[in-house]
This record gives sequence, C-alpha cells and structure tokens, in this order.
Amino acid sequence: MRKTLTTCTYCGVGCQLYLKERDGKIVGIIPKEGGVNEGKLCIKGWTAHEFIHDPRRLTKPLIRGKDGKFEEVSWEQAFTYVTDRLKEIKAKYGSDSIGILASAKCTNEENYQMQKFARAVIGTNNVDHCARLCHASTVAGLAAAFGSGAMTNSIAELQDADVIFVIGSNTTEQHPLISRRLLRAVKENGKKLILADPREIDLAGFATVHMRQKSGSDVALLNGMMNVILSEGLQDDEFIKGRTENFEAFRKVVEQYTPERVEEITNVPAEKIREAARLYAKADKASIVFSMGITQHTTGVDNVLSTANLAMLTGNVGRDSTGVNPLRGQNNVQGACDVGALANFYPSYVRMDNEAGIKKLEDAWGVSLPKVAGLTVVEMINECGKKIHAIYEMGENPMVSDPDINHVRESLKKLDLLVVQDIFMSETAELAHVVLPTACYAEKDGTFTNTERRVQRVRKAIDPPGEARQDWEIIMQLANRMGFPMNYASPKEIMDEITRLVPIYGGMQFERLEGEGLQWPCPTREHLGTKYLHRDKFSRGLGLFTPVDYLPPAEQVDQKYPLILTTGRVIFHFHTGTMTRKSPTLNMQLSEGYVEVNPEDARRLKVENNEVVKVKSRRGEISIKTRVSPIVPEGTIFIPFHFVENAANMLTNPALDPKAKIPELKVCAARIEKLA
Repeated sequence: MRKTLTTCTYCGVGCQLYLKERDGKIVGIIPKEGGVNEGKLCIKGWTAHEFIHDPRRLTKPLIRGKDGKFEEVSWEQAFTYVTDRLKEIKAKYGSDSIGILASAKCTNEENYQMQKFARAVIGTNNVDHCARLCHASTVAGLAAAFGSGAMTNSIAELQDADVIFVIGSNTTEQHPLISRRLLRAVKENGKKLILADPREIDLAGFATVHMRQKSGSDVALLNGMMNVILSEGLQDDEFIKGRTENFEAFRKVVEQYTPERVEEITNVPAEKIREAARLYAKADKASIVFSMGITQHTTGVDNVLSTANLAMLTGNVGRDSTGVNPLRGQNNVQGACDVGALANFYPSYVRMDNEAGIKKLEDAWGVSLPKVAGLTVVEMINECGKKIHAIYEMGENPMVSDPDINHVRESLKKLDLLVVQDIFMSETAELAHVVLPTACYAEKDGTFTNTERRVQRVRKAIDPPGEARQDWEIIMQLANRMGFPMNYASPKEIMDEITRLVPIYGGMQFERLEGEGLQWPCPTREHLGTKYLHRDKFSRGLGLFTPVDYLPPAEQVDQKYPLILTTGRVIFHFHTGTMTRKSPTLNMQLSEGYVEVNPEDARRLKVENNEVVKVKSRRGEISIKTRVSPIVPEGTIFIPFHFVENAANMLTNPALDPKAKIPELKVCAARIEKLA
C-alpha cells in the first residue's frame, strides 16, 4: 500500500487527505492529521476515490462523425482537427468569435494556461469559468469596498469570533469542515451565532437569532440591521473616521430602512432585526460568513457590498476573528480567479485599464494583448451562433450548471465547434464536436487555492486511464500547434511563471508548499503568508462605504407562478454530479432530486409527501418528487441542483447582475402541478 498526500477535489475548504494506492488503483482515502480539516473529512471527502476508476471514464479522444456518432481517434487526429477548425474560425470571424471556459475543478497551473491560451494564442478576453455562476459578485463587491475580492480572514479564526453572522450559507451541507468550527464556537466556546436564511437549515438549531428573510431581500435586511446600529449609536466612529470614506452618503440611504419598513419587505419581525443588530455590533470580534445564498442574485454585488458596509460600520475588519468571509463553492474557484480565468481581469486581478499591468504580461508572453473585457460564460452562451462560433471548455458542464438549460442546449447546438475536455462524458460533452479525455485530481500535479487563500499542493498518485492526459499537456500541445510556443516540462515550471507574474503568489514556489501551504498575499520567498487581510489599511487604501438601495428580484411571483423557487446543494452531492453521482456510497444516500414544499402549500395544492409533481417556471418544467417539510417557509420551494433528470436549472432565471454578470439562480417564480 502506498499513500500520496493531496488536496480534496470537492468544495473550497481544501481538506488534506491521503490517497491509498495498490497495484495502480486508488482503494481508499484517509485524512491527514491537522491542517484546515483537523484530521477529519466529510462524506464526500471519504468517498472521493469512488469515481476515479468508474468504467465510464473517458480514455480516448472522440470526434463526432458525419453520422452524428462519436468515433475514437488518435491524439494526433484530435489535435489536428481542433487546431485546424480554430484557425479557420479565427480567420473567418476574428479572435472574439471564440470562447474559452476554464474550470474551478482544475489546478492553478491549468487555469493559468487556459487563460493564457485565450489571450496569447487566440487573442481574446472571452475566457471565464464557473466563478461567474457562484462568486463573481464576491470578487466585484469586496474588490470595490476593500480592494481585494477574497475571504478576509482564516478558517481557524471563526471558532474564536464572539459573534458569527451567517447569511446565505448552508454551511453544514456545503462546507461541513468549516461548520465544525462554527459549532465548536457555539457549543464549546460559548459564542453567539446569527443566521439569516429563508430555510430552517441545521444551523438554525444553534443560532441565538434566526431571521427567515424572503428570498432576494438581503439588502433590505442588512440595511435594517445597520439602521439599528446607527440609530442606537453602536457604530465604531474611530474606525469609520480613520479607515473609511463615503460614510455620509451611505448613512443617508441606511437611515431610510427602519426595522418596521424592513419587516414589510423581508417578513422578518422588526424586533428580530434589532436583536441581531445589537448582538453583532456589541461583539468585540464579529465575523460575517456568506456563500451563494447572497451572491446568485441580480443584486449579488449589492448584497456583498452590504456585508462590507456592515463590517466597516462596526470596525469588524482587519483584525483576528472578524472580517467578511465568503466560502468558495469549489476546490479551486479562488485560484482560478487569482490566475486570471475571468473575462474582465488578467492574472492577479489586473484590470483592463491597467496599462502597466498588461504591459508586464505582454513583455513576458511576447504578444500584444486585448484591452477590452470579454464575454462572460452566460453571455457566451447567449451569443452562440452570433458573435460566438466556437467554444473550447475544460471541466465545465453548462448543460447542468447554467440557468435556463433549454436555452443552453439550443445555443450550444448553433456552434461551428464545441471542444470539451473532461474526465467523463458530461451532458455538455454529449453535444460536442470533439471530446478530449483528461486526468482527474488523483492523476495530476499542481496546486489548488482554498477559500482562505491557502495555496496547497495536488500530487499525482496514479496514471490517468487509457490515453487520457493531464490538462496542462493538452493545452500546451494545442498552443504549440496554433503557432504560440508553450514549453513547460511540468506544472512546477508553470507555477514558477505564475510567481513571476502574479505578485500575490510571488513566494509560492512548489518547494515552499510542501507543508501546510501558504496564504496569499505571499509576495517573496521569505514571506510566511498572510493570515488575515487589511490589518493596517485596506488594499485600496481607505475602505469604501457604498450606498445600496433594495431592489426586488428580476422575476416576481404572480397568480400563474405563485411560488418562489430557490436552489442549493445537499451534503451528499456536488454541483453537476459529474463525480459524486458516480459514487455508490453517495448515490445510496441520495439518488434522485426532490422539491421541498411547506406543509401549508402542500395542503393547498393537495399534494402528498413523495408524490411526483410537475414544477414549472416561465422557462421550462420538470417532474420531481415532493418532500413536504417545514424547512421551507410557506410560499417558497427548494430544489437541489445536482440531478440532471430533474434539473433545477431547467427552471432558473438567466437574468444577470449588471456589474458581476452572475445569473439569478437563487430566485425565480414557479408553480407546482399535480400529475394527471
């Protein structure tokens, strides 16, 4: 038996684990002692080996023949076909007719290469990844307020916060190893938990205050809490005066949101709003934790800016066990953003108007780079067959992850070329012209960056199946054949290039990451990493208060669609289910989707528990079993989005946040119908 230390491939906690290998097969997993996961794993981590040797793994390149069926081909044939078609499309329609999708499931090194392929090889900023669907609003909001769009503090600090305010995060199911810290803070350390969530999730049982706000009303709720803090003089005047700007403009807006007015908008009793505000403001150290529950809205950036406003109002940022702490959904969504897999940022969050920053990249890569932001993932889908004629994607599955799946399907069919690079024949790969088999996390080297900005090693334990190759090797081959030299011998050499061009990763050479990893910013080889951000000053200098008014969701309920549909994850599965639904253990726990319905709604609709019903929205319909439960409030239904057979995103609204371009996956109007 041989053990290989690596980083879990699922959520953003970055749990450290050993892959147990015998005779070239991964036969089990054990957690590493210590680390961010403290020697523990969630059920997904314990079973993160079960999909690796699934017989459905892709093992040879595939090209769709004239009869519409896939044919196995050699790598030489696949590379030639892809590069010839990309060259033809680029020559005919221009560089911006091609879209590139990177992946939060892949390493920093692979994402860096993919965005470099888009910009230096193709010549377009049409490069994006699934952060656009989960935390694009976090990056935009926190960057505007603080100057950095990342988790301000560290995971371990949460258990020492006097008050933890969780909003839009079902932490026990989405990030179980972080929820251990929250529960320890409450149960063992006597700390207080404030929860804002429409559903009666597990954390509600440990909360001092649980505010069940109406979905999409988060800005009003947060403004209401800040109104109480200001009206009762609980703000930190010294912090506001010395470290922030634009306070008076912010104050004028917040003064309009009395608890009574906010109760009308959110359905949260005014006294609960006051109780939560006092609890948070009077704490010596208060920490805000959020996730996709507040980011996946047309007001996602406004929601994030409001959390930043609340933290600055009370001086709860720039200190240990405080801050604004977004929990990243995927293993490397933070890293993929850091290294530039975004349509509007180059590596290290260099903006399109940063001439010096772009010149540095141009000098290093030896090309002239585009200076205008590209299309985001949803925009690329919308432009298929119009502005976009080809998409090359790595490890993404928009046929399950994106809103309004019927529209996604019809759009992808309009492409002249769709190249999918993945470990399984995903729902998106089934529509491709070319499918390239690649390695999973157990079969590659590199790094992931977890939710607390910690860069950790990923280590190869076994070879990929059949002829599958590591993503970085495939990208390099395609770049070279397109006429742009990429000559890396290993992921280590790619990371060496990243350390030269991405200042926050400046001291992140492989040899320095052998232990617990390092948290950025880590600008030099001598630097020990950064536990929390904004200690003495914000990354932008002064923290920026932003006046934010409440705006309702893009789609409202009416007589035809009287229910609010919201979506999310469950503990047993992960995102589009590409990996977890290949796990016998996880499928045994939950093998199909369901719709949560409040008992009062079920009685009114005359539906029983476990009854198959139709759920409809303005975009589509699905058949799905009911789960009648008071977890959801009356008037709201909840569907987990992992199950393609009854895909929640068949129903969701593709309306976008105007700043972050993130779709409103958390709120849409729906109805339930009994089957005849």
